[in-house]
Formats: sequence, structure tokens, C-alpha cells
Amino acid sequence: MVQKFIDGYCQFIGYLIAAAMAVMVALVFGNVVMRYAFNSGFTVSEELSRWLFVWLTFLGAVVALRDNAHLGTDMLVGHLDAAGKRLAMGISLLLMMFCLVLIFKGTYEQFLVNKDSESPVMEVSMGWFYAGGMVFSALSAPILLLNLYRLVTGQLDEAHLVMMKESEEAPHADADTPHPDR
Repeated sequence: MVQKFIDGYCQFIGYLIAAAMAVMVALVFGNVVMRYAFNSGFTVSEELSRWLFVWLTFLGAVVALRDNAHLGTDMLVGHLDAAGKRLAMGISLLLMMFCLVLIFKGTYEQFLVNKDSESPVMEVSMGWFYAGGMVFSALSAPILLLNLYRLVTGQLDEAHLVMMKESEEAPHADADTPHPDR
């Protein structure tokens, strides 16, 4: 049930990312055409594209977290036995949860500091620029908690105890290996 909820909001995030990318491309391309062809431009283009990029990055990180798609190295963990990998994964998940708390706290404080400031062009509260970190933290926490629950209850086999990809080519090499959550 929790996994279906996480999959649902990650699919929705994927649609939001695609929409944000389409808007960014249209704004930037349209602005370039307007500047070269008509010697004018959309004043909102640069600022809105920058905001969308920040939100797109935070939302993409949530989906990457769910898919264990962040790059990393398993030089140490790869040499551990199953118990060592479980311990390392548990410590890693707890540290990530701690980082989420710090990110949420910091971006919430930035939200409060900047909520009464307006952006120069769009005239929207600058607090929303920082809210992406709070959303990232809130959406990432259930993923990490579910992984921690699966680890503690022994639902993860040894093949899924390393939570990252060794290189960008790794997803192609593992295309036949099913995702542990599906």
C-alpha cells in the first residue's frame, strides 16, 4: 500500500518534471527568438526558468531516490558480507533521514525569512523559491522510511543492499533485473 502511494506520487512527479521541462524550453527558446527577431523578449522568461529548474532538480532527486539512481561507489560496501551490508545500509538510511531533517529545517527557515520578499520580475514571494527543499524532504522521507522498514524486517535480499548505481551505464546493464519494489 505504501509502495503504491510512493509509486503514484513519483509518477505524478514525472509528469510535473516533463511539464516543467516543456515550459522551460518554450520560455528560453521563445525568448531567444524574440530577442533576435524582434529585439525584445519575455521579461519573466529567465526568472521563471530558473525557478522551474530549482524545483525540477528537487523533484527529480525524489524520483532518483526511489529508483536508487544516484551515482556512488560501492568500493567499501561491495567487500562486506551480508551483515556488514545491512549495517552499512541502515547507517546510510539513518544519515539520509538526518540530512532530510536538516534540509527541511534550513529551507523552512529560508522560506520564513523570504516569504515577504518579492521576486524582482514575477513579483511572487521568494519563499516559494526555497519551498522546493521542504517538498523534497517531505516526499523523500516515506521512501527512506520504507527502505528502512524493509531492511529491519529482512525483506531485502543481499542483491538490493547497495542503494546506488556504480556508473551511468549501470541502468542499461541491469535492464533485465527487476526493480525490488515492483
